[in-house]
Amino acid sequence: MTNITELAERATAGFASRFDGATPAGVWQAPGRVNLIGEHTDYNDGFVFPFAIDRSTVVALAPRADRTVRVTSAFSDEVVTVELDAITPDALSDWSAYPLGVVWALGEFGADLTGVTGFDAFIDSDVPIGAGLSSSAAIECAIAVALNDTWQLELNRETLAKVGQLAENKAVGAPTGIMDQSASLLGKKDAAVFLDCRSLDAEVINLGFEAADLVLLVMNTRVSHAHATGGYAARRSSCERGAAEMGVSSLRDLDVDDLPRATEVLDDETLRRVRHILTENRRVLDTVRTLRLEGPTAIGDLLVASHVSMRDDFEISVPELDLAVETALASGAIGARMTGGGFGGAAIALVRTADLSSVSDAVMRAFSDAAFTEPELFTVTAADGASRVS
Repeated sequence: MTNITELAERATAGFASRFDGATPAGVWQAPGRVNLIGEHTDYNDGFVFPFAIDRSTVVALAPRADRTVRVTSAFSDEVVTVELDAITPDALSDWSAYPLGVVWALGEFGADLTGVTGFDAFIDSDVPIGAGLSSSAAIECAIAVALNDTWQLELNRETLAKVGQLAENKAVGAPTGIMDQSASLLGKKDAAVFLDCRSLDAEVINLGFEAADLVLLVMNTRVSHAHATGGYAARRSSCERGAAEMGVSSLRDLDVDDLPRATEVLDDETLRRVRHILTENRRVLDTVRTLRLEGPTAIGDLLVASHVSMRDDFEISVPELDLAVETALASGAIGARMTGGGFGGAAIALVRTADLSSVSDAVMRAFSDAAFTEPELFTVTAADGASRVS
């Protein structure tokens, strides 16, 4: 992990190298996120419980005197150049759709883009790509806070989250909900964001991991996934079909008490998709209540039940994720589950600090024995949300 000061310095140097020795006007950061529980519930108007992590995307940015926008990154030698007035979702592709999509989406949320200048931006990050830690939302939120400051738009954090979601949905083409952007913008140290994705009411809930001497181990399987492709969109379609066949506008209008009727109305696959959403919403509420009443050592069974539901009902796990979860639990983890959209990415394990080494070693051995690609293991802590660094 690179600390934020080092990342900012790296971005400043990268900006200078790509833009003829120029100095950025500022550097802004937005963290990735881990979703503690509440998977695929966000686009069903349900409940989620993510937290911002101590890995971030940074953007070094400087306004220009004209209407030209230039964006580049540490991950590509390409400098994408476009005029502000030419930025539309249909005109964007590849990695630049994330930052440039935010420019377009700001206009959709009321920013007067006719009165602003273009800008140069260099992006760097230590959020692993494709690991289910929301590297995409980190880019969107870093650009959003940078432009909100630079253009003096005075948009609040909740609106910037909607901007990021719109950019991801329309410019990138990934049908995601608002959870990732909300976590990146609203996060607080050693706390998670309890978000109602229908009302967008958000409450910061203390996790208490530090006081309980717990750490969250991320087990990145290195199995890459892409939300803009098949599986994610298919799951969303199944949820929409299930809601329609149950006669409601969203699965949020149902709860676990409606499952007997769903069994009579829905085909088997749609039933399982719906059952995951309804039980996952209940697990989020139970997790928040359990944290308040009993503390973090009591939430393990809820994390495990979430993984089983994603594996069996929503069918978004893969063998590597299952192995990581099963091995961590067998080696002493309090709870474990896959996190993120699925079809690859990372699993998480809530572990006592004293057990971290033994759990990590066991996971590495299990992957080696299975002839899987060596996983990337690291701990994360709940961190503050997006901000200006310098």
